Amino acid sequence: MKIGSIKENLEIEKRVAVTPEIIKKYKSLDLNIVLPKGYGEHLGISDQQFINEGVEILDNNENVLSQANLLLQMNLISEENFKKLKNEQILIGVLNPYSNNEKIKRLLDNKINCFSLELLPRITRAQSMDILSSQANLAGYKAVVDSFAYYQKAIPMMMTAAGTIPAARVLVVGAGVAGLQAIATAKRMGAIVYATDVRLASKEQVESLGGKFLIVEGAENLETEGGYAKEASEEFKQKQENLLKETLKKTDIIICTALIPGKKAPLIIKKDMIEVMQSGSVIYDLAASQGGNSELTKVNEIIDHNGIKIMGDSNILNKLPNSASNLYAKNMFNFVSNLYDKENKKININLEDEIIEKTLIK
Repeated sequence: MKIGSIKENLEIEKRVAVTPEIIKKYKSLDLNIVLPKGYGEHLGISDQQFINEGVEILDNNENVLSQANLLLQMNLISEENFKKLKNEQILIGVLNPYSNNEKIKRLLDNKINCFSLELLPRITRAQSMDILSSQANLAGYKAVVDSFAYYQKAIPMMMTAAGTIPAARVLVVGAGVAGLQAIATAKRMGAIVYATDVRLASKEQVESLGGKFLIVEGAENLETEGGYAKEASEEFKQKQENLLKETLKKTDIIICTALIPGKKAPLIIKKDMIEVMQSGSVIYDLAASQGGNSELTKVNEIIDHNGIKIMGDSNILNKLPNSASNLYAKNMFNFVSNLYDKENKKININLEDEIIEKTLIK
């Protein structure tokens, strides 16, 4: 049984699905790893490091595709590689079936088994495989660090003989994994932190991190059974808008993290709300690639609107590829381990297992 991974398109994705640290765990299951030459060079990981752990290095991506029974990727492979796959091969990654529906249908027609890890159920047993949580954690941290770099004032309150510098005020929109990490990071750096979320269960988590939760009057709990946010009513959106507009007059930095799985990101920070903010303020929109929570967000651009900087990367984790790859590789191993029948040394697509059933694209 061979596990393989080919190079991603480095222009859009610097993370990898296999790192040297995880090879021993695959070896303990009697699984062999094949990778193409230069697989991790862009991260400072040499082929020799992989070889030292027992990886077989092949000449190119095509050789890996022809030998691997199971292919581990970050994103959906390119269409030119589709025809190089074999019947019953298994492809695992963040395949984004909502926007790649037609491409994935072609793979299924060719009898390729596709597992998309962003479809993992929110259950205790799946936590070690939860790529959305591990990656969102880093994204929330990095969004705060980048925002603070563009904010041209000190973050914590500073008392000096010449006078006092007030602490920066940060608003985190969306208190999921990325939002909670953003709150924790901003708080550690001395900011006064506020947060808002449509899920009332987030209030306790926000307050446990030292943040202040903004509650919309008459709010209902907009949380799905899977623990994700669902779309709010127009009445709720209007009340939220009124509350935020007042809050933004005194806010220095906004971190936007609100997403709805499979849908365009909710528009929360509108242009007229941005215009009440003070010049020098910063908005970092982690939802940029799905349309953005801010009306003025443009992907991979820094917009200056009346002195307010608005930014959002298509993939912020390209700025932390080593850390993100290490976590992703561990998530991936845990998923493969659950899929692998250790006794019979084969892959077992057991549809009675909720994790396998939910992630297999049919």
